[in-house]
Amino acid sequence: MITPNPNLQFLQTKVNLPKKELILEIELNGKMKFEHLMNTIYNKFGICHRVLSANVEYVNGNSFGSVQLYINVNSDDFQKLEYYLENNKLLSTTVEYLCRKYS
Repeated sequence: MITPNPNLQFLQTKVNLPKKELILEIELNGKMKFEHLMNTIYNKFGICHRVLSANVEYVNGNSFGSVQLYINVNSDDFQKLEYYLENNKLLSTTVEYLCRKYS
């Protein structure tokens, strides 16, 4: 069970940086487990995410495939996440999510 980190929630409410809605696609190459990556994104970076699609295969305990996440994040937190993904040699692509609102 994942429990929210109260320190991260406090920091997010304290700093009012503009947030963007993004779709992040990550290619898993066997260097990191899928579950560990999802846990790190939430607990270490405080980024709430929704899994839009996941095509993950497990070979000898290693995760291969791709996952698409919907995230709502400010630019500072997103840069930290990108740096983390690059350091762990995980390829990622980002698309800004735009939603039309009808009145």
